[in-house]
Amino acid sequence: MVEIYKSEAGAEAVRDRYLQFLARWPVENEHRYVETREGVTFVVACGPKDAPPVILLHGAGFNSSTWMGDVAEWSKHFRLYAVDLIGHPGFSAPSRPPYETDAHARWLDDVMAGLEVDRAAFVGLSLGGWMAIDYAARRPDRVPSLVLLAPGGVGRQLLSKPKLFFVILPLTMMGKWGRRKAQDMVLGPTQQGDSPAAKAFGNFMSLINRHFRPRLDKLTLFRDETLERLTMPGLLIVGAQDPLLDSSETMARIRANAPHTEIRLLPDVGHAVVGQTGPVLDFLKRSTGQDLRASEGSST
Repeated sequence: MVEIYKSEAGAEAVRDRYLQFLARWPVENEHRYVETREGVTFVVACGPKDAPPVILLHGAGFNSSTWMGDVAEWSKHFRLYAVDLIGHPGFSAPSRPPYETDAHARWLDDVMAGLEVDRAAFVGLSLGGWMAIDYAARRPDRVPSLVLLAPGGVGRQLLSKPKLFFVILPLTMMGKWGRRKAQDMVLGPTQQGDSPAAKAFGNFMSLINRHFRPRLDKLTLFRDETLERLTMPGLLIVGAQDPLLDSSETMARIRANAPHTEIRLLPDVGHAVVGQTGPVLDFLKRSTGQDLRASEGSST
């Protein structure tokens, strides 16, 4: 089994901090542990059980606490399933199957089966966006709509492995200042500012960076013919100042190959595409027919 932490003490520190965040989940929720071919997968479920399902996939090196600023609004209209990615610092198995296979899609098949969900909208951030594209392209009949926030695998990667090793990694060894500097270089400008919540998440990310062993294998780029299979309604949101992925190329390829996708470019945002609760909710309601049902209900 892959050892994803540098020490057991570090793993415990990350898990304890994650539990503190989960205890402050802003709406009533339940914790689910789903058995899959890659090992157990942890899911936070919230929202009405009879509402349309939405699967949330966070980015690399983090966990489902990513969505805590969004779920209060989204869960009023949808049944949300925030999934901890395998091989990352959540409560799912440490398994890291290769990107160039269908292993992640088969893993998500198992997750959906365990949740008893046949079809669901997907919202994916960064690596979670890559997984959402991979799944939607392989199982288009199971994904009625798709939200991609700075997704990997579309535009070229800007932060190369040499830069990762010779600039970013040394910074992480220079104490709190160095770890924050490395974090800023990877994520770019954010919209969160200096709020207590932003500081808490920043400290959590720094803790993870001290103890977590990230995946260093390069993410597979999708072919045009793969992106052409994204025939469902989609929403792409990227930051113009993303230092990690080429947002211009991401937009161009999605525009050319997945024309049913709406595109939003955030001019002063980097890779950390946050604060998009409203635009994502509006799209999900339109693409799943929630707006139509609401208007029909108000007219009766």
